[in-house]
Amino acid sequence: MNVKEKWKIAFFLFLMAGSAWAQNLEKISLEVGDTEWWTGIVTHGELMPVKDDYRANMYANNYGNQIQPLLLSSDGRYIWSEEPLKIYFEKGSLKVETCGGELIYSNTDSTLRDAFLHASQKYFPPSGKVPDLDLVRFPQYNTWIELMYNQNQEDILRYANAIMNNGFPPGVIMIDDNWQEDYGVWKFHPGRFPAPKQMVDSLHAMGFKVMLWVCPFVSADSEIFRRMRANNIILKNLNGHPAIIRWWNGYSALLDFSNPEAGEWFVAQLNTLQSEFGVDGFKFDAGDSEYYNNVVSYNPVSPNEHTSLFGKIGLQFPLNEYRAMWKMAGQPLVQRLRDKNHSWDDLPKLIPHIVVQGLMGYSFTCPDMIGGGEFQSFLNAASIDQELVVRSAQIHALMPMMQFSAAPWRILDEEHFSATKMAVKIRKKYLDTILRLVKESAETGEPVVRHMEYVFPHQGFAPIKDQFMLGNDILVAPVIHQSQKSRKVILPAGQWKDDQDKVFPGPGEYSIDVPLERLPVFEKINDNFWEE
Repeated sequence: MNVKEKWKIAFFLFLMAGSAWAQNLEKISLEVGDTEWWTGIVTHGELMPVKDDYRANMYANNYGNQIQPLLLSSDGRYIWSEEPLKIYFEKGSLKVETCGGELIYSNTDSTLRDAFLHASQKYFPPSGKVPDLDLVRFPQYNTWIELMYNQNQEDILRYANAIMNNGFPPGVIMIDDNWQEDYGVWKFHPGRFPAPKQMVDSLHAMGFKVMLWVCPFVSADSEIFRRMRANNIILKNLNGHPAIIRWWNGYSALLDFSNPEAGEWFVAQLNTLQSEFGVDGFKFDAGDSEYYNNVVSYNPVSPNEHTSLFGKIGLQFPLNEYRAMWKMAGQPLVQRLRDKNHSWDDLPKLIPHIVVQGLMGYSFTCPDMIGGGEFQSFLNAASIDQELVVRSAQIHALMPMMQFSAAPWRILDEEHFSATKMAVKIRKKYLDTILRLVKESAETGEPVVRHMEYVFPHQGFAPIKDQFMLGNDILVAPVIHQSQKSRKVILPAGQWKDDQDKVFPGPGEYSIDVPLERLPVFEKINDNFWEE
């Protein structure tokens, strides 16, 4: 039997598996009533709790970010499957279908937190491990917005020096796409990086750790592609030829991690970058399940499982970051939100998206780059909204991680630059708490950033999307709307002291002033405060 015939048989088996999936759907239909539901699709966070006309299909679609085959309810119920879910919410009824495997429905008769903890411990228990904590201790600096596809040694060192010269602490610096010779050729481009080891050594001497952007794609006109074509470590099409996949950087072949040899080869490239140049870790981009649809792999696995296989590679590198993910909750992998536009429409999404990441078991999270990650917004300096950058930095400040890319000293005037630096100072004040919560999450699975309904169940907080809890005792109420001079804050029962040392009794709603430099923070204080 020749190679072409083998791949035809493999493809036939793959299609049969798909047919079995279609014929063996399990379904759940629930009348929702007053119950609120959250689904496992991070980029739908602003739609949650879900309402009528909600639709989602997780098969071969991670919606540009992390997904999890899980639904959680405010009254302690959850739905889980090992396979992708289809979700329909219409006319007060929630309908869920799964493919292939068993659809699990459980009712703990209690709270959102109880449902999460039960599902977490049973289906994605915490590993007890954390990613490299320097990603939490210090701001991260990504070179994408400043350099885009012109990643080069001279400008990276200039960027790093500017970070220090403008009073920001050194942290992790991420060298983004196009540092390499080609996709799949993971070597520093000699024209743009004449002395990469010297560059990395210089960054280390300044106090930075260094990450490199990588992806699972392989340029189809490269020498390495021609070698891979013969040994089954790239995906195939029906005719047994390499599948050429369209993605945001063009058309490329794609590593097939269902073949262990593909993973071994890829990890060997990364290990070489560490041993020869001193690189500390990697930003793992792409890996979206949509790229693995309608292809033939070495072993028949679903498109979603291909995404998980790419995710598992990061477990070998404590300094890691992912954007696309499937069913890897509880693991020491950093999960970044997908790129947001530099707009007041996208800024409010940061809180509900981060909250859903936590509810789905992804605790080690990073919002998008401060001010947004879509580089087109920063091509014209006149289009940059300086207030938006400040408010974005403030939202990042008390989340597990904060990441700069556009250089604030370049795009901001003195007033807005000062307010952005103030956000970094606020983070430093609460850093011990953030680190403690991150470490605890590795043991318990509980989110670092928590929905108010998670901490204060059945008190009417489920619809709130502009406040979040850092742990159980710190309430953060950032500004998310343009030119806001005041905002409403909703406080649960108890006594709350704000960032200006004023005490507010709860429950209650308060209107507070929010000048540019202010990030409203409320800490729950001892109930006996007034007796002390």
